[in-house]
Parts: sequence; structure tokens; C-alpha cells
Amino acid sequence: MKEYIVACAFSLCVPQVLHAADTATAAPEASAVSASDWAFQITPYLWATGVTGKVSPFGVGPTVNIDRSFSEGRDGLNIAGFVNVWGRHDRFVLSADMMYTDTSDENTYGFPGTSQLPAFEAAGKLNTRQFMATVQGGYRVVDTPAFTLDALAGIRLWHVSNEITASGLGRSVRYDESFGWIDPVVGARVFFNLTDRLSVQAQADIGGFEVNSDLTWSFLSTANYTLNEHLSFSAGYKIVDTDYEKDGHVYDTRLSGPVVGLTYRF
Repeated sequence: MKEYIVACAFSLCVPQVLHAADTATAAPEASAVSASDWAFQITPYLWATGVTGKVSPFGVGPTVNIDRSFSEGRDGLNIAGFVNVWGRHDRFVLSADMMYTDTSDENTYGFPGTSQLPAFEAAGKLNTRQFMATVQGGYRVVDTPAFTLDALAGIRLWHVSNEITASGLGRSVRYDESFGWIDPVVGARVFFNLTDRLSVQAQADIGGFEVNSDLTWSFLSTANYTLNEHLSFSAGYKIVDTDYEKDGHVYDTRLSGPVVGLTYRF
């Protein structure tokens, strides 16, 4: 972030206008349904995610390394939302996983000044909003009371917007930019019934294939406990890894951490 603050701080010294335009937890298996009915379940969940990798939030800016744990990231977390929807009709299945985060980072930097410019301080703020959605359809390849296997294929959509503001010498400048892309993905989901109430599952996908991202993949595994006919509790671990670099934008990151969710089936 420092590189962006420094660049904006110097722009405070001369009049100019900056403007830019942009060029899950899946939960326990839905209860048995007849061949003519759909079954759906929805799981809002908490994801204690950290992030590592490298990003260039602005096409005109430098690439910076990031390595932030969940505990380090909480201070700058404005809002985060995560939800998974799962549906099944006979052997046809549907999976949708959506994530939204809004984070900010602030700091103040001192500049020693020159013969033409007095020493001053510039306050900077970087605000980042991210939306990610993965939508897949598929077919149940194996369907037994103890074990199911689903083959999946679909798309993953990313939209990232960044805004940086620097203030000093009685002036303020702002620069904002957004970018997004869509990747094809293929995947699979397995589900094991251990007891009447306890189950485990795993869902994974891989994609990108240089269509937009060079590579993107995700993995989710949870243990699930059925509370009643409609409610279940899940806990596990989730990873989303993406390697994207195009038109000056770099988003090569891995989001990972434990998840907990509460599923409602209807």
C-alpha cells in the first residue's frame, strides 16, 4: 500500500485530476426427494480467512506482496458475507457459492520536504471490495445411502474494485479502478453418511485454463451434524486459489481458513 500512498501524496503538490474507468460452505445432503421434486438447502457461513499472494490493485500501479492472517485482517474488515446454495432434482444437482468482502487499510506517512516544498504528512486509505461467485451444475454419478459422488462444471466470476484516497497540504486526491473476469471450472463433490446425524463431505474444482486466469481452484471439506429435519451445523476448512494477470492487473492470491455454517433445508 505504501507505494500507492507515496504516489498520491506527491500528486497533492501540483493540481491534477485523476480519473480511471475499468477497461462455501456446502452442507449436509438434502433429504431424500421424489423424482418429480427439487430439494434445496442454503448455508450462510463464517469464513475465518487469511490471504497470501501478490496483487496489483491498479493497472498503473506496482505489484505488492500480501501475507495477512485472519487475526491481522479483522481490524480492516468492514463487512463480509458468505453463502452456499445446493439443490438436487433426481440425479441432477446445482451448486452456487457466493462471497463478498469490503476491507480498508489506513496509514499516515511523513515527507521531509525540499527547498521548494515544506515537510508535510499525507494520510492514505485503500478500500477494496471483492465479489466472487461460483455456479455449477452437474450429475450424480454414484447414489447410495452411505455415499454419493457428483460431477460438476460451471463458471467462477470475480469482480474487484479499489479506491485510494490521499490527503495532505489541505488537499485530497482520489483514484479508483475496478476489474473482473470469468473462468470456466470443473469439479466434483463427495458425501459420506457416517451415522444418522453425522456426515462428512468434500467439494473441489479447478479451472481458468488460461481463458482469463492462468489457474483457479478451490477445496472445501466439512463435518456436518444434523440438528433436526431442517437444520444442520457444519465445520471445516476452505481454500480458494486464483492466479490472474491481465491488462496490468495482478491477482495471484490464496484465501484459506476454517469455516462454520448453519444449513436450512427446504
